Amino acid sequence: MAQPDPIESADLMEPFSIKDCALVALATGRKARVLQEFRSELVNIDAASIYNHFWGGLLQSRFGEREYNNDFASWVRHGVHDAILAERLSALAPTTFSTLEALRQEIIELIDNRLDEAEHLAWTRATQQFEFICSQIVVFDTTMQLQHPRELAPVITTLSISSIFYHFIDARRRTPDERDDFSDWLTTFGDEFTPLKEELAGIDPYFGSLSELRDKLGQVFTSHFQETTP
Repeated sequence: MAQPDPIESADLMEPFSIKDCALVALATGRKARVLQEFRSELVNIDAASIYNHFWGGLLQSRFGEREYNNDFASWVRHGVHDAILAERLSALAPTTFSTLEALRQEIIELIDNRLDEAEHLAWTRATQQFEFICSQIVVFDTTMQLQHPRELAPVITTLSISSIFYHFIDARRRTPDERDDFSDWLTTFGDEFTPLKEELAGIDPYFGSLSELRDKLGQVFTSHFQETTP
């Protein structure tokens, strides 16, 4: 008996709609020139600002790799000129924190510890002020739809990096289980793609560029379907 075409059998499933996005920067009016002042602002700043200063840089055009992985670390290094705290802040991976509030508390704790170690930092005036920025995501529908996960393998490396950002990073703020959109869609197929979801869960999107992340996702999808297709 002929086996049903998996793509045809997936016709009844919800298709995957490819989206694209842009982050629009919004000024908060909150600024800091001294590390103690920065800490005070950080306590009350909207969590969307923390999100922007950790993730927004991935969507900014630049030549070469980022020196620091978030704006806070960069300001501490080049504004406050404290390499020790800058390195500690740069080592923070937001993906290891369950919420932005947990990340906020860790940042504050790192600052407090450093102020205890070097009291002069509490009143040392930075050579450039830090401006807290929020961002608002604007989503675009590309009208591209996929019927079966197998179609992701050839398509994913052709997507824009902002589309990768939307589906693999920003999705964690939108999906019920805080996972990427690809994994969320794969779940609708039952247990069939559990190994593929586990591979996706093992990818940390924070350390590296979005183009590197896109290449890695392409390798995972291509490898999976090469190994599982008869």
